[in-house]
Amino acid sequence: MPTKLQKDIIILAIESSCDDTAAAIIKNGNILSNEVASQQIHELYGGVVPELASRAHQQNIVPVVSVALKKANIDLKELSAIAFTKGPGLIGSLMVGSSFAKSLAQSLNIPLIGIHHMQAHVLAHFIDQPIPAFPFLCLTVSGGHTQIARMDSYFESEILGKTIDDAAGEAFDKTAKMLGLPYPGGPLVDKYAQEGNPDAFQFPQPQIPQLDYSFSGLKTSFLYFIQKQEKINPNFIAENLNDLCASMQHTIIKHLLKKLILASDQTEIKEIALAGGVSANSKLREMIVTTGIKKNWKTYIPAFQYCTDNAAMIAMAAHFKYLNQEFESLDTAPFARS
Repeated sequence: MPTKLQKDIIILAIESSCDDTAAAIIKNGNILSNEVASQQIHELYGGVVPELASRAHQQNIVPVVSVALKKANIDLKELSAIAFTKGPGLIGSLMVGSSFAKSLAQSLNIPLIGIHHMQAHVLAHFIDQPIPAFPFLCLTVSGGHTQIARMDSYFESEILGKTIDDAAGEAFDKTAKMLGLPYPGGPLVDKYAQEGNPDAFQFPQPQIPQLDYSFSGLKTSFLYFIQKQEKINPNFIAENLNDLCASMQHTIIKHLLKKLILASDQTEIKEIALAGGVSANSKLREMIVTTGIKKNWKTYIPAFQYCTDNAAMIAMAAHFKYLNQEFESLDTAPFARS
């Protein structure tokens, strides 16, 4: 397999960790295209069905890659490498992406680059200016992960704190489900919260030591509160939907920022980044900027298209790995959990 650096570094990146099939082209560190095919069928089941997701990836991957290449005006023979999400994620979905990437890399006789999904979320900050300076702290918040990482270089990091049970994204989605909102519910909680009072209802802040997070107790507390109020007033949710969303969202975000402030104080790092699917939440984006002004931070938030699962972030991470000549063998296997 060739490893010599070419004049132009052109990489096709594939993301298939969950229910979005995505492909992107990056040339010399610049994103030329970033395409995503979403799967609407999961709305019928109130969550992602793994078997249906992997089948949809098989249907979508060729068309999505073709569109990404066409929009970037890149031919397959111009590619320097193929990158793919190695994990974590749904194993069936990951296998579709990795199998496609391996086959294409082998047929073109070019390197294969495996990318850690959460690492890619952090490196999405290097797609557009301004970019954070090392070392920086990154709060990565998604449906499956919530963590604070200290980044000392592109691939040198230390997890300072993480959730000990559920992720913040799951807390948002479960909140929506308890309120009878359709899947995906997290964005709907954000939407209704914009019209609500965040101080209307008080929910207990998780009391977890050091820099770790916990959201399972908060979800249980919210459920019991809803059940108690509905016994008194069957229309309680409908009459208080905006305030319930705003209050629960405020509680989750306060917990996220409390630990981030503590991490910044302990490390004395004031370069602060936000990443992951939940970083698309409008209130979280607003509050991290407001907190940054108070704490004299330099804050960095990716564009919306680079917050949720996308291939551009995989491409950016792959670009740096290509520069380091960090390639995968064809027998590499995807992994479901990190």
